[in-house]
Amino acid sequence: MEQNLFLDRGRLEAVEELVDRLAKSIDIDGLKEKNRALTEKTMEPGFWDDSEAAQKVIREQNALKSRTDVYDELMEAMEESAVMLELMEEEDDFSFYDQFKKSLDAIEKKAHDFKIQTLLNGEYDTNNAILAIHAGAGGTEAQDWANMLLRMYTRYAEGKGYSVEVLDMLEEDEAGIKSATLLISGPHAYGYLKSEKGVHRLVRISPFDAAKKRHTSFTSVDVYPELDDNTDVEINQEDLKIDTYRSSGAGGQHVNTTDSAVRITHIPTGIVVQCQNERSQIQNREQAMKMLQAKLVALKEEEQKEKIEDLAGNYSQIAWGSQIRSYVFQPYTMVKDHRTGFEMGDVSRVMDGDLDPFINAYLEDKAEA
Repeated sequence: MEQNLFLDRGRLEAVEELVDRLAKSIDIDGLKEKNRALTEKTMEPGFWDDSEAAQKVIREQNALKSRTDVYDELMEAMEESAVMLELMEEEDDFSFYDQFKKSLDAIEKKAHDFKIQTLLNGEYDTNNAILAIHAGAGGTEAQDWANMLLRMYTRYAEGKGYSVEVLDMLEEDEAGIKSATLLISGPHAYGYLKSEKGVHRLVRISPFDAAKKRHTSFTSVDVYPELDDNTDVEINQEDLKIDTYRSSGAGGQHVNTTDSAVRITHIPTGIVVQCQNERSQIQNREQAMKMLQAKLVALKEEEQKEKIEDLAGNYSQIAWGSQIRSYVFQPYTMVKDHRTGFEMGDVSRVMDGDLDPFINAYLEDKAEA
C-alpha cells in the first residue's frame, strides 16, 4: 500500500503542476476579475434595454465562467485529495483508499478537460457555431449519410448543453437530406466544432442496395463562427446575387406560399448561403447576410491557404482522398481521424455524439504543431 500511495502522490503532484501552469497561461486571476466586472455590468439599470448587446455580455460571461469554474472545482478537489492522502499516511488507515483513488482519477480527467479549454484561444473560439452539411455525389446513399451526420452533431451539441437551431434544410422525399445548416449556441461552440470542417467518409452495407453490397459515401461539413452585429465586414452589394424561393417543411409539409426563403451568392468567392427558417423574407435575408459575413471572416483568417474552394467551404471534390475522417460500419467497426491518427472502435457511440475524443486530439495536435 505504501508503494501505491507513493505513486498516487506523484500523480497528484503532477496534476497540481499542470493546473498551475495552465492557470498562469490563461491568466486565471485576470479572467476572474473580468468576470466580476461583467457581473456588475449585468446589474446596471437598463442593462436589458439593448437585448442583443446584453446577450453578447451574457455569452462572454458564460464562456469565462466555464473556465474559472473548472479551475475552482479542480483546486477544491485537489485540496480534498491531498488531505485524504495525508490522513491515510498519518493514521495508517486505508479504509477509504478506493474513494481516494476514484477521486484522483476524476481529477486527472478534469485537468485534461481544463487543458483542452485553454487551447481554445482563437479570436472567435468563444462564439456560437454555424455548421453546414452537404451531401456528396451518390444520390440516396450520400443523402442518408448527410442525415446521419446531422443527427450526430445534434446529439453532440445536446450532450454539451448547447442549443441547436435549424437555419436551412433541403430534404429528400426518398431518404436523407441534400444539405442542412445549423446554428449551435453555447460557450466555445465554434472553438470545439471548427475541427469538424472537412469531408467525412462512410463505409457500410447500404440499406438501399438489394444486393447488400458495401458502399462508400461522402459528405462535407463546413463550420464558421456566428458574428455579432459589430463585426466589421465590408460587402459590396454589387458583388451579391440574391435569389428568393419558397421554403418547405419536412416531407414537403407546411409549404410556404410566398417566396420567403433567401439564397445569397457572393460572386467574387463563390460562397453561397441560404436561410428559410424565419417567417419573413426580410428576416431570412438578415440571417443569410450574417452567415455570409461569418464565412468571409473565416475566409480572411485562412487567406494564406492555397485553394479558394477550401477557404470558402466549397469542397470541389467531396470524394475519395479528401476525407478528414472515416466511419466504417462493415466489415469491421472503426472511426478514424486521418489528420491526427486517433481512432475508436465503437462507431455507434460516435454516431450518438461522442466526438470529444476526436476534437480533443485535433486541438492538442494543433497546439503541438
